[in-house]
Amino acid sequence: MELPPLNALRAFEAAARLASLTNASREINVTHSAVSQQVRQLEEWIGRRLFRRVGRGIVLTPAGEEFSEAVSTALRVISASTRRLKRRPGTRPLSVGCIASIATRWLVPAIQDFLRMHPDIDMRVEYAHAQETFDADKHNVLITLSRADSEACRSVRLFSRMNKPVASAHYVKHKPEILHSNGLKGAELLHDESLDGWAQWFEKAGMTRVKPLRGPIYQDFNLLTGAIMAGHGVALCPTQVFRREIAHGDLVVLSDIATLEDQGYYLSRAHDAGSAVDAFTDWFQQICASEDDEPNAQLL
Repeated sequence: MELPPLNALRAFEAAARLASLTNASREINVTHSAVSQQVRQLEEWIGRRLFRRVGRGIVLTPAGEEFSEAVSTALRVISASTRRLKRRPGTRPLSVGCIASIATRWLVPAIQDFLRMHPDIDMRVEYAHAQETFDADKHNVLITLSRADSEACRSVRLFSRMNKPVASAHYVKHKPEILHSNGLKGAELLHDESLDGWAQWFEKAGMTRVKPLRGPIYQDFNLLTGAIMAGHGVALCPTQVFRREIAHGDLVVLSDIATLEDQGYYLSRAHDAGSAVDAFTDWFQQICASEDDEPNAQLL
């Protein structure tokens, strides 16, 4: 049996699917130079060019397209067989990767109901990064900001990522002026990862800030959430994700002007993942289904 180096095949498949050596290196957790070297090694072994550079990107050559289809099919078959063999007799293990903001608000509080309905399913919930892409070798289900639709997998949208300004009821009580149409000009602002979100919002709102664009920046969205609930200021939040807190009056929407309307939170899974994944997908879609319309601002 004549086979090229398996590590080179994996690097080639990821680079071909993602059309990027950089994204391939992130997915398979090696350096960019390692992926580049493995692709060159594969090209030398075969004796054909598989990629050509276009600007800063890469595209498959005709030989690369033919080889990519064969390699992708073979690796999917191997991956599916491996997952089946790893399953313990009498159980249906289910690995769910989920970003913390969705896990803490929607998945973890309801997970016991799912397990009671499906006592034969073993579940493992793992932390996922917001931009992490679906990898069937790592998770059966992935819940992130990334959408993945292909021959091998599909994504369903759980929530809109539409961001609106919100604050805790405690903050609004002590600073009621922010409920007026221009009240946010002088509010204490809280930021998710950078100042960019609020800069975009004020530009869209056509408002000129009274104060410079300042305020604490939180690297993790759950840290930002803690600051909002503690009454430290106003933040841009996905109101569909926080609709329960808004409905209960714990959070107040301060404006109907929104950003990131075209983005969302997605559940990704393989097409042929099996009955356990099907059951979880249907159940979690129902859990996340919108109960009300988009929450509106409570302006004076």
